[in-house]
Amino acid sequence: MTTGQLDIAIVGVAESDVMGTVPNKSSLQHHAEAAHNALEDAGLAKSDVDGLLTAGGSTMVTAEYMGINPTFTDSTTVGGSSFVIHVAHAMAAIRAGYCEVALITHGQAGRSARARFPADGNLPYSQYEAPYGIIGAPINYSLACARYMHLFGEDRTRQGMAEIAVATRKWANLNPKAMMHDTPMSFDEYHDSRWVSWPFHLFDCCLVTDSGAAIIVTTAERARSLKKAPVWVLGAGEGHDHNIVSQMPDYTSTWARRSGPLSMQRAGITHDDLDLTMIYDSFTYTVMVTLESLGFCAPGEAADFVANQRTAPGGDFSLNTSGGGLSYTHPGMYGSFLLVEAVRQMRGEAGDRQVKSRKDPNQNPKISVVNGTGGSLSSTGTVVLATE
Repeated sequence: MTTGQLDIAIVGVAESDVMGTVPNKSSLQHHAEAAHNALEDAGLAKSDVDGLLTAGGSTMVTAEYMGINPTFTDSTTVGGSSFVIHVAHAMAAIRAGYCEVALITHGQAGRSARARFPADGNLPYSQYEAPYGIIGAPINYSLACARYMHLFGEDRTRQGMAEIAVATRKWANLNPKAMMHDTPMSFDEYHDSRWVSWPFHLFDCCLVTDSGAAIIVTTAERARSLKKAPVWVLGAGEGHDHNIVSQMPDYTSTWARRSGPLSMQRAGITHDDLDLTMIYDSFTYTVMVTLESLGFCAPGEAADFVANQRTAPGGDFSLNTSGGGLSYTHPGMYGSFLLVEAVRQMRGEAGDRQVKSRKDPNQNPKISVVNGTGGSLSSTGTVVLATE
């Protein structure tokens, strides 16, 4: 993929109208509301959209519901990282001439429409994991975290997880749209919360909400004609190395070890250039292992990296400034919301939680990395965004 060019931009982002517990709205309604709001944010009309991307469902269903007839369609579904990966797919499609305005949309009534997942008895998961109690994300991820604790120390890892949970909640307390906006959390409250699947306490686990988000990607020429400054996509990487957690090659490393360096290499940047980092936080452990996999610190060093509330408001490492999946929203797949927050921060639209450039505190963030994780730590998608 050609890299470091200012030829593809994100020009619109938004969530659905109401998020949290919304029992009167379907997943499709969240899709449509988010799409409508993102188009309004960009200053575009539905008729401008000729590319449609989504995950967890068919673009045929969402296109029909929203009245869109795309010339490019992509339903790549590899878990919560899908929407970050869709940015790269939209970039490739636009460059190839398949479309000009790509709408990435997600909607999920993850809290109000919960139902038992209909497992196919012939799949490897059904045969080799479910009979032995490996039956959901908290169990899958806690298995990986337990291995990490064994290698790098339980107490040290626990403190790192607590730092992440408390810091992320502080960001949510500054975000009026966050489900936990009005609910502060202390370290004692974190440690005293109930067990879910050892070593995870309740506050190590993401929320389960109803919500939607949408992102619009287009050409440089179109972007410069719109009402808001474009956020450029400089580089991207994606991939996966397993599906079910029992086949994960290394419980202490994710595919971000490949997608992260690739995205930064393609963007022509280094870690020192980054002002903002957005990492999928399905669990506190996901953040720790991703920081290491992306190369911010060495294996086993994430707890030291986040110590002393370094990633909280006022710290010197801006991370998950919306409140994340842990405290803002998480309808089941979360990657789209990472992109929404990154763009808002880079435009200077984040209100009380607005962060600044590390190199110039008078400027909004200029370069951001967004990393989504999907499945059972299975897939990752990484993009580098810039304002200039």
